[in-house]
Amino acid sequence: MAAQSFDLIVIGAGPGGYVAAIRAAQLGLKTAVVEREHLGGICLNWGCIPTKALLRSSEVFHLMERAKDFGLKADKVGYDLDAVVKRSRGVAAQLSGGIGHLLKKNKVTVLMGQATIPAKGKVSVKTDKGTEELTAKNIVLATGARARELPGLEADGDLVWTYKHALQPPRMPKKLLVIGSGAIGIEFASFYNTLGADTTVVEVMDRVLPVEDAEISGLAKKAFTKQGMTIMEKAMVKQLDRAKGKVTAHIEVKGKVEKHDFDTVISAVGIVGNVEDLGLEALGVKIDRTHVVTDEFCRTGVDGLYAIGDIAGAPWLAHKASHEGVMVAELIAGKHAHPVKPESIAGCTYCQPQVASVGYSEAKAKELGYDIKVGRFPFIGNGKAIALGEPEGLIKTVFDAKTGELLGAHMIGAEVTELIQGYVVGRQLETTEEDLMNTVFPHPTLSEMMHESVLDAYGKVIHM
Repeated sequence: MAAQSFDLIVIGAGPGGYVAAIRAAQLGLKTAVVEREHLGGICLNWGCIPTKALLRSSEVFHLMERAKDFGLKADKVGYDLDAVVKRSRGVAAQLSGGIGHLLKKNKVTVLMGQATIPAKGKVSVKTDKGTEELTAKNIVLATGARARELPGLEADGDLVWTYKHALQPPRMPKKLLVIGSGAIGIEFASFYNTLGADTTVVEVMDRVLPVEDAEISGLAKKAFTKQGMTIMEKAMVKQLDRAKGKVTAHIEVKGKVEKHDFDTVISAVGIVGNVEDLGLEALGVKIDRTHVVTDEFCRTGVDGLYAIGDIAGAPWLAHKASHEGVMVAELIAGKHAHPVKPESIAGCTYCQPQVASVGYSEAKAKELGYDIKVGRFPFIGNGKAIALGEPEGLIKTVFDAKTGELLGAHMIGAEVTELIQGYVVGRQLETTEEDLMNTVFPHPTLSEMMHESVLDAYGKVIHM
């Protein structure tokens, strides 16, 4: 059988791959996408989307428990974990089906199977029906990443879970240990803690949510502790002793090892790129700590081979992958493409309270040598936040004192994952403090705090 030929073959149909394929097809390129498991990748099926559905359920549950605060009555508030999970899976399935429809509509050829690249410009796909040979001048690697497993702390699906087990739990944990306090760890800690699990979070760095601004991390820790979580920083899980229905964790804190018993452990200690079994080494692709090394245009250094999304390194975010997918498709189609700047990409964590940020933290801006002006505005000073019953939180802005450039924005509190976009647009448009000060924000909204935080950086704040 002759090899099928395409202008572009995308390996992986996650938020990087399927978007690259659709954009390439729109630009008139004959495009194929190869996926070994699920259209939509981890993000839609086992990541961003189903976790948000779970967290929404726990947020509503939390509000129901607070009904009295709002002058409402809700007696015998409870939950059905199976039904919560079923809703989450339904949301994921609906969106995954939608991706299939979009690819079909854009006339992208979809092959379900395992891809390898036997030679430059060639892709071999092992499907249920046998092996298909494809050729293309351009190939995009969008194979994503998976959970990092530490020796001795491997998941077993019963006592020790990865994010996948935590999304379809075999039971409700009573005493839960979460290893790692990045976005994934903290979101699961927040979900299970809200539903009543006695939750402990262990973080090897000196603070929770270590990629965030230190002040925001401090406020997050305070909020989590108030909700009943135990937070252990500068701590490391050395070993897990597994027995029937019980795990004894050996946790090293300040040079001493403490033993604590749990019935469930969730490991969220980072990710490793899916770089194996593709034939990359033979092609001469540079791989650094499980990630493909690329330039700013996602080129691997091997002619016609690109890598986007998680496989191409940090930040490990779906929206970064999608933008890189569009950029690469436009580059291949001969359009003028703009590289994606990592410091212009917002990070969002959907715990309670939510956390969101873009650009440099206060410490990073100083380290880079900027003379800075910092503004802050608390939720307690905002009418909408008080009316919502969400008076706890902070919006912080960091400016270059010389030019007025917005260097970074950091937030914690209700709905900040939706608010951050205002500052993202501001940075994209190279806005200055003056533009932001002269912008009229609607009242009463949470967004007014964004205005006040800017005013505060320049000693002009009104409501504080």
